[in-house]
Amino acid sequence: MPLTPAPAPPALVVFDLDGTLLDTHMDLVESLNHTISALDLEPVSYDDLTHLVGQGARVMIERACRLRGHPLEGDALPALMERFIAHYAGNMPGRTEPYPGLLAAMDRLKSKGYRLAVCTNKMESLALGLLEKLDLTQYFDAISGGDTFPVRKPDARHLTGTIERAGGDIAHTVMIGDSINDIAVAKNAGVPSIAVPFGYSDVPVSSLDPDVIITHFDELTSELVERLLREYAEKVAV
Repeated sequence: MPLTPAPAPPALVVFDLDGTLLDTHMDLVESLNHTISALDLEPVSYDDLTHLVGQGARVMIERACRLRGHPLEGDALPALMERFIAHYAGNMPGRTEPYPGLLAAMDRLKSKGYRLAVCTNKMESLALGLLEKLDLTQYFDAISGGDTFPVRKPDARHLTGTIERAGGDIAHTVMIGDSINDIAVAKNAGVPSIAVPFGYSDVPVSSLDPDVIITHFDELTSELVERLLREYAEKVAV
C-alpha cells in the first residue's frame, strides 16, 4: 500500500518592522533628536531618516552624530543609548501605526493557516513592547530583534533563527521588507523576498532585486505567497 505523502508545512511570512509593518518614522525621529540634543546637536529630519535606520538604534545614533559633524568617542554611546531607549519606550506607541491594509492582509493569511513572524534589527524589547502597545502580538508566532541572537540582519542566521522560533520551514518561508538588509537576509538564507517601497530605503527597492514588489498590503494574498514559493523552488531547482 503506497504511503500517503506528508502534508506540506504551513507557509511562514516574516516581516521586517520599521518601514514595513509599521510607520514609525515620526517617533524614531523624535527620540533620536531627543537623544542627540544632549550633545547640543541640530535635529535631524525625516529626509535624513532613510540614511540612518536599518541597523538598530545604536547605529542610528552613531550615524546621526556623524551627520552632524560629531563622531562619537568610544565611551559616549552607552549613555546615549539609555537616553534613546528611555524616551522611545516611554512614549510608545506615539504616532506609530500599521501601514494601510496590513491588518486585513495578516487576517487573510492567518485564515489560511499561515504562520507570521517579525525579524527586525530593532532591540527585541522595543519591538515587542511596541507591538504589545498596538495590540498586534497575537498575530505572530515569533518576534526576534537585533539582540535576540548573536547576529542580526543581513546575517542569514537572524532569519533562520526566527524561522525556527516560529515553527516554520525554510522551504516554505517568505521575507517581506523595505530595505537592503531585508532583501539581503532573504538572499543569504535562500528564501524569496517581497519588497515594499513605502519604507525607509535610501535607494529604490527595485535596485535591491527582490523577487516581488508590492505597493500596498492589499496585494499580499495567499495566492501571491504560494506562487512566489513555487516559482522560487523551481528557480533553485534549475
